[in-house]
Amino acid sequence: MSTVHEILGKLTLEGEHSLPPSAYATVRAYTNFDADRDAAALETAIKTKGVDEVTIVNILTNRSNEQRQDISFAYQRRTKKELPAALKSALSGHLENVILGLLKTPAQYDVSELKSSMKGLGTDEESLIEIICSRTNQELNEINKVYKEMYKTDLEKDIISDTSGDFRKLMVALAKGKRCEDTTVVDYELIDQDARDLYDAGVKRKGTDVPKWINIMTERSTPHLQKVFERYKSYSPYDMLESIKKEVKGDLENAFLNLVQCIQNKQVYFADRLYDSMKGKGTRDKVLTRIMVSLAEVDMLKIKSEFKRKYGKSLYYYIQQDTKGDYQRALLNLCGGED
Repeated sequence: MSTVHEILGKLTLEGEHSLPPSAYATVRAYTNFDADRDAAALETAIKTKGVDEVTIVNILTNRSNEQRQDISFAYQRRTKKELPAALKSALSGHLENVILGLLKTPAQYDVSELKSSMKGLGTDEESLIEIICSRTNQELNEINKVYKEMYKTDLEKDIISDTSGDFRKLMVALAKGKRCEDTTVVDYELIDQDARDLYDAGVKRKGTDVPKWINIMTERSTPHLQKVFERYKSYSPYDMLESIKKEVKGDLENAFLNLVQCIQNKQVYFADRLYDSMKGKGTRDKVLTRIMVSLAEVDMLKIKSEFKRKYGKSLYYYIQQDTKGDYQRALLNLCGGED
């Protein structure tokens, strides 16, 4: 088994563009996959007295999302019952949340997390911010489509009715998924102009021209904004993150901070979120579960590498210390072993 560092080193040399999407995934398609065999094993595990959680965890955390959809289909054909419903009644607590999350497609999972962040009294702004700030245009377009299919209303409408002021404007602008994705041209003049505009709209004046910040930060491409934030330091005595803390407060501050961190380095951003979910007393299991489920098939290898570099110990170690039982087993499988 080559180490994460060897894999990452090799990948960096070969260049990112030539890689299959699963190059940085910790969960990949299972080679000798047989949906009917898995469905039968799950049926037995669910019916066993006391429920065989180990089998359930080992099957579902070692199959790709597409394979899990096939297993659900085979299970329903076989038992005339829906797999999520059967597992919901067989499992409970944090383990149930992980397993049910794994059975949804990535867009369905994001959509259900967004919906639950906005339903009932009060909004879970943290979850709303994390998902909306970190997803790509393609992911956001799919989220908007699936949201409407699942809830017969627009995501934008729900955001509008659940948030207010400039925070609402920022979330609505991001949720549209209209960020420029043409990264072929480096426009140095525009980089300089945007950096100056961000400074003029904030630190340089009394009060903040928030719409100006929103426009630049939600419309420009990620590589462009990375250069803008670098350039910004030659105009402002504070970097972008410090400027945000000085200029805005509350949900808006939190959203801008999350957004800028995502733009600067998304994997470091998620490593920080994971660390924060486990440090100190009590684990914020909702955040921990969501990141592990959402990103195991995206770039978990990179996140693990950033985590270890920044916090000195591995993500695997932290999960081991902070969780227990079958819930721990599921998360460690998604984490993809000790690095």
